[in-house]
Amino acid sequence: MNSSKPTLAIGSDHAGFDLKSRLLSHLLENGYAVHDYGAFGPDRVDYPDVAKALAQAVAAHRFDFGILICGSGQGVNITANKVRGIRSALVWSPESAALSRAHNNANILALPGRFLDVQQGILCVEAFLSTAFEAGRHADRIDKIED
Repeated sequence: MNSSKPTLAIGSDHAGFDLKSRLLSHLLENGYAVHDYGAFGPDRVDYPDVAKALAQAVAAHRFDFGILICGSGQGVNITANKVRGIRSALVWSPESAALSRAHNNANILALPGRFLDVQQGILCVEAFLSTAFEAGRHADRIDKIED
C-alpha cells in the first residue's frame, strides 16, 4: 500500500449500499486504506447514524477524507455538515467533485446512490481525491465558514 495516499472512511445507508460496496472494492484495489462504516447489507440503515459517526471520525482527524452515500446524497450531506470541522459536498459529476476540493476544501464527498452508476461514482471519487485545495482567496472563505 502506498502510504502517501490519504486515509479514507466510507459509509452509506441501504440505498447507497451497492454503490458503496463497488467504490470500496475499487479503492482497496488501488491501494487506499479505507474504513467501512456500513451499511453492511441491503437491510434498512438510518443514514444519520452512519453519517454522524463517519463525520466525527473525519473531524477528529482519524481519516483524511470521508465518502458518504445515500439515495439522494442530501441526507448524509446535511447530517455530516452538522459536525464542526466538516465540509461535506454533495456532488454529481467529476467536475463538481474537483471544485468541491479546489474551492471549498471539502473533506467529505457525498454521493447520490440512486442517481450515479458505478463508473460515474468512481470518476467522482477519483476527481475528489486527486484535486488539491487551491487556497488563496478560497482560504479566506473557508475561514468564514469555520467561524
